Amino acid sequence: MNISVYRPGELTSADRSAWTAFQSKAHLHGAPDLANPFLSPEFTLAVGRCRRGVRIAVARENGEPVAFFPFQTTAAGVGRAIGLGVSDCQGLVHRPGFTWDAQELLRACGLAVWEFDHLLGGQTPFEAGASGVFPSPVIDIDQGYETYLEQLRARSPKFTRTTLAKARKLGRDHGELRHVHDERDPGALRTLMHWKSAQYRRTGRSDRFAQDWITRLAHQLFHSRSESFAGLLSVLYAGDRPIAAHFGLRSERVLACWFPAYDPAFSKYSPGLVLHLRMAEAAAAEGIAHLDLGRGQKEYKDSLKTRELTVSEGWVARRHPVALGHRARRAPVRALRNAVLARPELFEPADKMLKRMGKIRSSGQVTAKPTKT
Repeated sequence: MNISVYRPGELTSADRSAWTAFQSKAHLHGAPDLANPFLSPEFTLAVGRCRRGVRIAVARENGEPVAFFPFQTTAAGVGRAIGLGVSDCQGLVHRPGFTWDAQELLRACGLAVWEFDHLLGGQTPFEAGASGVFPSPVIDIDQGYETYLEQLRARSPKFTRTTLAKARKLGRDHGELRHVHDERDPGALRTLMHWKSAQYRRTGRSDRFAQDWITRLAHQLFHSRSESFAGLLSVLYAGDRPIAAHFGLRSERVLACWFPAYDPAFSKYSPGLVLHLRMAEAAAAEGIAHLDLGRGQKEYKDSLKTRELTVSEGWVARRHPVALGHRARRAPVRALRNAVLARPELFEPADKMLKRMGKIRSSGQVTAKPTKT
């Protein structure tokens, strides 16, 4: 096996086609989760336009590509998963039956360590370095939306009845509901970002859209469109007014949920839940197999999910001083955060404190509303 490392612009169209083909056919070979759009060449190339140090390792046998491993690297040899911090699925995309040695791969890439926080399940050579495993809920719609809705009614009858009733009341109170599954108006994306930034501040979280590279990445992906990949903006309107929106990524079989938000003036109607049901219905009609809601404990995810995937976080490392230093810095922070998230008696007070801080921060700021184009 030969491993070569490329910059994003050096990847040939033939290699990109092979990468996409591995994803498109993954479900036929018992690895449907490889089809996640965060693992696509389009996502890697978009990150490469917004961040430095993006590289792609291509493993070949008899001159033909058999695996693609995207990563980000520093001059010191610290490697990270592509889009670490915003990517919800990470790993190596490969042909059926391919196996690899993590140490050999790191050496070929010039990495002392490779860090991940959403490693796809089934990546055995990397999983040895996992420090934690977490559920990632999904909504299965491969049998059609009506089948999913029937399952939802059977499992959570009160939740389903209440959510559908709120949708009807929302339409009566504020105008007929209209769902645009693939909204192409850039102004709607700016509105979503405005809502999401305000939500981050209210809840005391770090505002991702305050980071220029994330905002640029979202705009890059919004304009990325092909048969196998697209940035997908879905908007729920009441009359002509947008009240909830979601921006995610779509491959041929997976819709990866990413940035959902809504106008808090309509919170009593649970517009985010209504939007997710409309998204599931539209995605099922397009042949999507499942919506990946992403890692993270949220009540709405527990209500909507049909099952859970698993993702892991951690790092794989060579015996190298850089790897030892990186782990010494990162391990305590991750351990503390996960301990808080896993224990309600710690998480609930911490969450309340963050929200109080968010209210103070929000009350002291005046945020400009998005403008229409």
